Amino acid sequence: MDYQKLADLLFPEIEKTPEDYEAMYPPRDLPKGAMVTRLGPSPTGFIHLGNLYGAFVDERLAHQSGGVFFLRIEDTDDKRYVEGAVETVIDSLKFFDINFDEGATRDGDVGAYGDYTQSHRGEIYRCFAKKLVAEGKAYPCFLGEEEIGEIRARQEEEKVTPGIYGPYAACREWTLDQVREALEAGKPYVVRLKSEGKEAVTEGEGEESKTIVRKICVEDAIRGKLYMPENFMDIVLLKTTGIPTYHFAHVVDDHLMRTTHVVRGAEWLSTLPVHVELFEKLGWEPPVYCHTAQLMKLDENGNKRKLSKREDPELSLDYYRHQGYHPAAVREYLLTILNSDFEEWRMANPEADIDEFQFTTRKMSNSGALFDLNKLNDISKDVLLKISAEELYDFLRDWAAECAPEYMPMFEDRAYMVKILDLGRADKKPRKDLIYARQIVDFVSYFFDEFYRTEDDMPAEVPEEDIPKILDAYMATYDHSDDQSQWFDKIRTIATDLGYAAKPKDFKKHPEDYKGHVGHVSTVIRITLMGRAQSPDVWTIQQIMGEEMVRRRFGR
Repeated sequence: MDYQKLADLLFPEIEKTPEDYEAMYPPRDLPKGAMVTRLGPSPTGFIHLGNLYGAFVDERLAHQSGGVFFLRIEDTDDKRYVEGAVETVIDSLKFFDINFDEGATRDGDVGAYGDYTQSHRGEIYRCFAKKLVAEGKAYPCFLGEEEIGEIRARQEEEKVTPGIYGPYAACREWTLDQVREALEAGKPYVVRLKSEGKEAVTEGEGEESKTIVRKICVEDAIRGKLYMPENFMDIVLLKTTGIPTYHFAHVVDDHLMRTTHVVRGAEWLSTLPVHVELFEKLGWEPPVYCHTAQLMKLDENGNKRKLSKREDPELSLDYYRHQGYHPAAVREYLLTILNSDFEEWRMANPEADIDEFQFTTRKMSNSGALFDLNKLNDISKDVLLKISAEELYDFLRDWAAECAPEYMPMFEDRAYMVKILDLGRADKKPRKDLIYARQIVDFVSYFFDEFYRTEDDMPAEVPEEDIPKILDAYMATYDHSDDQSQWFDKIRTIATDLGYAAKPKDFKKHPEDYKGHVGHVSTVIRITLMGRAQSPDVWTIQQIMGEEMVRRRFGR
């Protein structure tokens, strides 16, 4: 077989050579040890926590080594493409403060190694497919769906591994004339890798038998040395449409874009032998692979299970955007599950910038990363406490504009909202009850008449007929200029006049002597003012609201 003639027959339109592309995408001029990483999401309309998890690893490895982190859109699976999904990917990653140095953006590509969208790089893939065919390492396969179905049925009967390989690769040794005849007949074809791998074979019989499996060894940056059966499948490189498969496209792109480290989920481990063989066939050094642990959660029985798109809304990044988790909180939390020594470092460096932490793949788990939404919420409380009220206001306003425009009236008076957000944060024991945007705006909604609603019932210890008496007495004595001590003395007087203990401990000792205690009376005032039984300090809240709003609330 004259493989060059075969290559020219299959790819007459390809004029550029592999050397042309090597010159177009030369090795990057970077410091020694600099890593080049990429995120390659598919525009399927669903971007998930795993993407963010991997992106954070990519970003840390690249940026702390003085390297490059880029975004590549891997859209070769046209059946799964969703309109507008690319913009969703870009916007979601931007929301979480994932910063790319190069790649696809809403305004076009940035960087010298593009195009960064795989569907725009067809000629490049066909050039390298032509190279493999010309070297006798790939071939056209004209098997139709019906024929492949018959092969699978035969393999099932013979109890062998299903697929196109060895004796089942009917077109592998076709002559040039056979190929030309099929092309002239208009038969569709795919281009397959001509694998040199061997399937496992069993030698001997009975107890004497043994299975021989040829293995490859790959050094994974997270999992160490991996020994895996070599690939023996003639996998598809180019589909009948000329579009490359993920396997082929990512190998070509990672080489030409000079990717040094590929971070991806454990679900891709089984394809590693295919990718290693492709790099070998193309004569390229493979990147360092980093297979991250699967994201797990505890079910209702305390057992670990994989996060599921169908069962767990928190798998989708949209969940965190629409809830309004601050990127700093999410990043802080991700590091706790990415590196086992991060929490210890944070305890020793409570005020340090997160980027000062030296991230390493050696401290990553390979057995399953446990995702805990409650822990994220706890970390978020601590992180938000370190963010100024001014900055928090900007974040919340931007979030509301995008995800909850009904809350935008809250942001009309910046100074007022900043005071609200700062409430109790500078106390000796600062309050830690702000978690994410939707919870925060709901939590402070009582500061705005149009969002005020009564959520809690009046305390059971206060008879219904006492409620108007308490409120009338409160308004009769209310002076907005009272300090906190004067203000509470008046509430204590109202309580004792109506038969309530001046101190909770007095009521606890002699409950038969009182209706309740001063706390129950102040709760009536709190619920009337805010609609809820729990809140920060009432006197401070009133000072922020102003006298006019306070009197308006009690006048209701």
